[in-house]
Amino acid sequence: MTIDAKLERLQALFSEMDRALIAYSGGIDSTLVAKVAWDVLGDRALAVTAVSPSLLPEDLEDARVQAAAIGIPHEEVQTHEMANPNYTSNPVNRCYFCKSELHDTLKPLALSRGYPYVVDGVNADDLHDYRPGIQAAKERGARSPLAEVGISKAEVRQIARHLALPWWDKPAQPCLSSRFPYGEEITVAKLQRVGRAERYLRELGWKNLRVRSEGDTAKIELLPEQIKEFVLATELPDLVSAFQEFGFVYVTLDLEGYRSGKLNQVLAPELLEART
Repeated sequence: MTIDAKLERLQALFSEMDRALIAYSGGIDSTLVAKVAWDVLGDRALAVTAVSPSLLPEDLEDARVQAAAIGIPHEEVQTHEMANPNYTSNPVNRCYFCKSELHDTLKPLALSRGYPYVVDGVNADDLHDYRPGIQAAKERGARSPLAEVGISKAEVRQIARHLALPWWDKPAQPCLSSRFPYGEEITVAKLQRVGRAERYLRELGWKNLRVRSEGDTAKIELLPEQIKEFVLATELPDLVSAFQEFGFVYVTLDLEGYRSGKLNQVLAPELLEART
């Protein structure tokens, strides 16, 4: 199926829904969903962003700016996954409890406002990764239009660019809880520490990155082709000093570089094979 045909099918899905509430994080996947929903449904579409300590303030601001540019009505709700020890203990299925909280919040809101559907930004590639949150969303009746049409991450960006969305190449930015190895307790202070470290690096000009946190150690991940330039261009003593002010004791650089889903490499093979 061509890109144009997939876009037409995506538009048709929203026509069939008539009214829809979009679980809108501000990432390019949910932004594309919000854009198409608005184009098809107008004010019968509503974008809702869940706000919690795992969302960077600048990502929330991006979501606001992007929704305003699209024109879609946008609201924010507080979610409370940090109150759930099943989440904060950071088990391998942590995302299940995150998405459970999200959709347990969004579904009643949608029904009370007359939206029969809650839709998210899950794409076709996500179905082939270990994503326990997808199951939680399905259990609560959420739909994933991009996945239903078979739109991959690369095709999301192609369609977004075709629709003149200026954020079509925006780097992926999963929640801050994804920066911790499974089994390490997640706290608000740790989330803030990671957020400050990543913000520091972005202000230096590095965009596609992660700061992984393990105990007192920060591990910086950059695109492999940028590692040499980073070492040569960065005042490393200043960086270490800044990270220590944020609360880290040790600062390291991952020589393999950034790779999405890297923390999942420690999972047992049977978990990776039993993908949603």
